[in-house]
Amino acid sequence: MFELPLLLKALILGIVEGLTEFLPISSTGHLIIVGSLLDYTNEQSKVFKIAIQLGAILAVCWLYRERLVGVTLGLWTKQRERRFAANILLAFLPAMVLGVLFYSTIKTYLFNPLTVAGALIVGGLVILLVERNPRPARFETVDDITWREALKVGLAQAVAMFPGVSRAGATIMGGLIFGLSRKAATELSFFLAVPTMLAATVYDVYKSRDLLNAADLPVFAVGFAAAFIAAMLTIKALLRYVSNHSFEVFAWYRIAFGLIVLGTAYTGLVDWHD
Repeated sequence: MFELPLLLKALILGIVEGLTEFLPISSTGHLIIVGSLLDYTNEQSKVFKIAIQLGAILAVCWLYRERLVGVTLGLWTKQRERRFAANILLAFLPAMVLGVLFYSTIKTYLFNPLTVAGALIVGGLVILLVERNPRPARFETVDDITWREALKVGLAQAVAMFPGVSRAGATIMGGLIFGLSRKAATELSFFLAVPTMLAATVYDVYKSRDLLNAADLPVFAVGFAAAFIAAMLTIKALLRYVSNHSFEVFAWYRIAFGLIVLGTAYTGLVDWHD
């Protein structure tokens, strides 16, 4: 069987990361499934799939650089910026605490294509349920939310520790349930991604540092760059999309993709492996 060069695998996975990180379809789930198809499933690959999230994080930081710089400079002088930073920190805490407690269990038992497929289907059904039972928006912008909504969305995000749930999906759907407008929920998902993904990436790379060596740098660099470019394009497109569309299309995609993975596994057409 023809084996793709490692750098090409890194490019493909980087594009997958950037395209899926901020959509409610689970970037981790797609990386696990695509990695399995590419036969890139060793221990180093698990570190790679986490590390390239830095490219997607950088895309958010670049696109929202004016707001992030404004928050940083205004922390000690502006109430609005202090409240924004406090809300992001509060929303980040549940995932941080649970991530530290259950890191090893999640990595050992849940990082496999069939588990992800089940989570994709269940998550798709949840999106359909939320979209078909809309709640009135009480908070039009990220700056309008209180600490209570921030904490609730943070708890929703923590559910996405289960691979296949989708961090973006959990935060956006949580935001809609708790009264945020579509744009506010989507932007909160972007901002919340920065501390959450940065902490997860640094923690995972540190824990797996013995698996890394200088020879891996080109592979990680290709994945990082591909994730950055793909994420930039995806974020811009998603903000345009949510202004007048629901997320149901992503729900049906999740359900179809999950059923395909389970169906091919059941029939033996694809030998899904960790």
